[in-house]
Amino acid sequence: MIAAVAVFFASCSDDDSVLGITNEEPLGAYDNGVLILNQGNFGQDNSSISFLSNDFTTFQNSAFLAVNPTKVLGNTGQDIGFYNDLAFVVLNASNKIEIMNRYTLEYVATIDSGLDNPRFITFANGNGYVTNWGDGGVTTDDYVATLNLTNYTVSGTIPVAEGPERIVENNGKLYVAHQGGYGYGNTISIINATSNTVTNSIAVGDVPNSLQIENGSLYVICGGKAAWTMDETLGKLIKIDLTTESITSSLDFAAGSHPSNLYIAEGSIFYTQDSDIFKMSISASSLPTTALFSTFGQGVYGVYCFAVKSNKIYVGDAIDYNSNGKVYIYSTTGALENEYTVGVIPAGFYFN
Repeated sequence: MIAAVAVFFASCSDDDSVLGITNEEPLGAYDNGVLILNQGNFGQDNSSISFLSNDFTTFQNSAFLAVNPTKVLGNTGQDIGFYNDLAFVVLNASNKIEIMNRYTLEYVATIDSGLDNPRFITFANGNGYVTNWGDGGVTTDDYVATLNLTNYTVSGTIPVAEGPERIVENNGKLYVAHQGGYGYGNTISIINATSNTVTNSIAVGDVPNSLQIENGSLYVICGGKAAWTMDETLGKLIKIDLTTESITSSLDFAAGSHPSNLYIAEGSIFYTQDSDIFKMSISASSLPTTALFSTFGQGVYGVYCFAVKSNKIYVGDAIDYNSNGKVYIYSTTGALENEYTVGVIPAGFYFN
């Protein structure tokens, strides 16, 4: 295990050989690495972005603040979306999006009107699309905001069912998971990104919390309702054919199992359940009965964010949801290789 120390660097151009970057000239100090979005405490402007280089030699907390010392990122960082050279950071409680150069983190613009409880972002046909809950207690005010990427404004809204969360794009269509806001959703909406209208809705399991497109199919992890709801339901792994827009397989998890953090990499499906990491072949017809490994030894009681890249598994631990969180890097066999202290509530990994 290697303990990392925060290091700030102003330029990579003179030190590429030291950092092991020899294939191309880096586009900026934050190229060839992963941006870690730290959500921060709800109600406080302490969202932040950490950076970790691909070769794990450079780690920096509060990278956005280091580049923009007079700029506050905002309240409750929810998601980051990349579009060309730009990074769009969705700030949920601030009801805004901060736009910056993805390779230098230099501030570009802010979108701070037309958003109401924004959640996740994607891009299609030269526009941005952001899911919005509206008032989480109201079932009829949810929408997907369309973003004009020329003047950085909200150019329109698409009404959708309650609780739109994760959103992905494929061939001019948008797929929105309705986790349910403060309630419990169980559908995937399909939006035509040319007409900006909802064209279909597919019923899946309860609380679809993560989704990814692979080889013409949409894979969805549904966590199911938890026991404390007094109406517990099964988690599910759903596969949807994007041509027919129909479910081609549905696998039920065991009672009491509530999976999350679906991630597909290198022909395998990964997901998490509490502190455990699971792996299965993308062509498997049944769920694994044992975990690939557990993060419990690091004190992780519930994996908050998760990613797989270049035979490394990235785990974010929110710890107590108040103090600085931790990021752990494992081999694909579960050997802990690196760990880092990041900002409050690490919420996502974005490979740059």
